Amino acid sequence: MYTFAVVDPTGSLVYFEKMDGAIYASTEIAMRKARTAATFKRPTKAFFDAMESGHPFVATLTPELTASIGGIPLMVDGKIIGAIGVSGSPSGPTDLAPAQAGADALK
Repeated sequence: MYTFAVVDPTGSLVYFEKMDGAIYASTEIAMRKARTAATFKRPTKAFFDAMESGHPFVATLTPELTASIGGIPLMVDGKIIGAIGVSGSPSGPTDLAPAQAGADALK
């Protein structure tokens, strides 16, 4: 069960959807993933990978940064138009597939 959040380039929420049965914590996590992907213009996996490889400095960039897989910038013609964040799976990496599907729908 997933929670989906879509934000504009500044990280402001423009769309939200929560599937029945999704855990309540997923609401804030999905929004934070989307905000991180939009404001840094990169997938949240980049921050996850940095933390996993022993570079915890990324956690000091901003208090709102979420270094968890599942946030993807939304790009059209090379320009960022927002981001999508997905949360709800028992394992963060499985949040990537539905987030990527949402991003790919713009192509």
